[in-house]
Amino acid sequence: MENHLVRYFPFSTRKQTGCPDVILSILSASDKLTLPMSIHLSSLLLLLAAAVLTVVLCRRLKLPAMLGYLLVGLLIGPHALGFIASSNEATHLAEFGVVFLMFTLGLEFNLARLNAMRRIVFGLGLMQVSAMLLTVMGICFFAGMDWKVGLALGGVLSMSSTAMASKLLADRNELHSPHGQNAIGILLFQDLAVVPFLVMIPVLSLPGSELLMALGLAAVKILVVLLVLLYFGQKLMRPWFNIVARQHSSELFMLNLLLVTLGIAWITELAGLSLALGAFLAGMLIAETDFRYQVEDDVRPFRDLLLGLFFVTVGMNLDYTVLLAQWWRVLLVLSLLGPGKILMIAALSRLFGSTPGAAWRTGFTIGQGGEFAFVMLALASKSALLSEDILQTTIAGIVLSMLITPFLIQHSDKLVLRLARSEWMNLAANLHQIAVRSMQQHGHVILCGYGRSGQSLARVLSQENIGFFALDLDPDMVREASAAGDSVVYGDAAKREVLIAAGLMRASAIVVTYAETHSAMQILEIVHSIRPELPVVIRTQDDSDIDQLKNAGATEVVAEIMEGSLMLASHTLMLLGVPLNKVVHRVREVREARYQLLRGFYRGVSEDADDSERPQPRLHTIYLANDAAAVGQHLGELKLENLNIEVRSVRRRNMPPTQPDTSFELHAGDILVILGESDNLAAAEMRLLQGN
Repeated sequence: MENHLVRYFPFSTRKQTGCPDVILSILSASDKLTLPMSIHLSSLLLLLAAAVLTVVLCRRLKLPAMLGYLLVGLLIGPHALGFIASSNEATHLAEFGVVFLMFTLGLEFNLARLNAMRRIVFGLGLMQVSAMLLTVMGICFFAGMDWKVGLALGGVLSMSSTAMASKLLADRNELHSPHGQNAIGILLFQDLAVVPFLVMIPVLSLPGSELLMALGLAAVKILVVLLVLLYFGQKLMRPWFNIVARQHSSELFMLNLLLVTLGIAWITELAGLSLALGAFLAGMLIAETDFRYQVEDDVRPFRDLLLGLFFVTVGMNLDYTVLLAQWWRVLLVLSLLGPGKILMIAALSRLFGSTPGAAWRTGFTIGQGGEFAFVMLALASKSALLSEDILQTTIAGIVLSMLITPFLIQHSDKLVLRLARSEWMNLAANLHQIAVRSMQQHGHVILCGYGRSGQSLARVLSQENIGFFALDLDPDMVREASAAGDSVVYGDAAKREVLIAAGLMRASAIVVTYAETHSAMQILEIVHSIRPELPVVIRTQDDSDIDQLKNAGATEVVAEIMEGSLMLASHTLMLLGVPLNKVVHRVREVREARYQLLRGFYRGVSEDADDSERPQPRLHTIYLANDAAAVGQHLGELKLENLNIEVRSVRRRNMPPTQPDTSFELHAGDILVILGESDNLAAAEMRLLQGN
């Protein structure tokens, strides 16, 4: 096992004489008696503490955790502060992070998905990798370097960060946008291209005749391994996993998963191939079973933890002395990954029919280096294909490009408007289309997102004859819904001009139907600056962001997990024989405690049949401007109870909604939610605003 680990992932700082003490202490009981474990434990605690603090900071700044891990390695490594003298201990564990990363990549390898995106994947993706490969090989040729070095560096620099790009696209709700689809397609081809690069790079250092023989032998090995594993493995994998699953033991299922993954990786390693290739094949095999999603959930903690260690070790191997001496090479690599790669991807996207704006956005999204580049660099270093200077400068350029990318994407809209003149026309045309479609709407509800939740809400609103206008970023869904006659247009609800075009000044409410806190916070900021009195209802998956959203001005936040648990409890109680009225009463208690605005609205199943003919109380929102008569007064002084009006809540900036008492003093900017009948609501509004 020691030899396999050392062969797979050696950076320049690794000692080639054996496994690190941490690994040996696990493998050998006798070593536990002789190693100074306290030293290793202190290093491990320091590493964990630095990682936790840095990643928390990155989360708060809305940056990928990957950058936090890289920064930790940069700061505490042997070439910076020197808190940890060697990265060997962590490097061997980090190798398994790469194995599990390739395993999850194999799980996501889906022929149906490839077929649906084949034009982008095998067209645009192939062109991007080929163009970058040829460009780097050309630069290396004119610099007097061997073509093998150019081939290895070209493969390294053609990779982009799948983890970073997909996370940033998801955070901006742009996965289904044209540039999002382009980026995902290119990334998918890059992930597939990793496999042949992992085979070629280790043998490129061989002489010409031996190189051809080694490549031919590797190709034969791959064919044999693929034939054996994919043919026989498919026949064995499904029944074997069924046998294990029938034991109903999560520990056994996890042990079996580790056995299969590391076992297949070991087989490919014995065949002279890489552990990563075996993990990829294991993921492909398990993806064909019924346990794909369960396996993905089980593996994720291992993958994320070990992959975090992998990025830490990458940062620890960055030598600042080499960077200072070779700064011009770092700038060259960074220019290839920054302006060069962005311009190349944008040009190829235009060639494949993208608009100028979508082409530039595609380039900004995937114009950085990627995590697989570090894996390929490790193999190239082990094969003595790259010198220490080239290795260090390439690592530095990739790390810097990944650090810059989040900030670049954050300002991509402004950059695109400067670089693509037609983007102004496209933006104006899109806003014009939204404005024309929403022109007839008054007192409508703006639905931010038209997925399943948005469509269900739209049906309820239609049944109550309440107009709605929906915005969504999935062009296929928008096209189908528009063809069916729904009021849906393509647009980003988190943009100020889009909300205004959708009739923000005429709307009666806004509902954010997708569970994305970052986008919801942007919408709240826009609404608060334009129409602070407008009710905003937001959907979330759990309770973790409720206080944050309410402090930002959300009228109500609906957590899916709570509503699901209420329905689960209701059905369970009914099946256990609890009377219906008790079930309704219990649900009412929970909802009234959670949803302040609904208190007193649940009347139970004994409601009078003619209640619908009586005047019904309703909620009304009033915004207190600076000149409102109620500003500076206490609620008790207004005597709203004489008008049969109840103040249900008061919303104030940076303060959670409050159910006030009579001593509550009103301030300018407060938003009151009051309950009463229509005539009384009008009288209360006059008293609050004009003092009548």
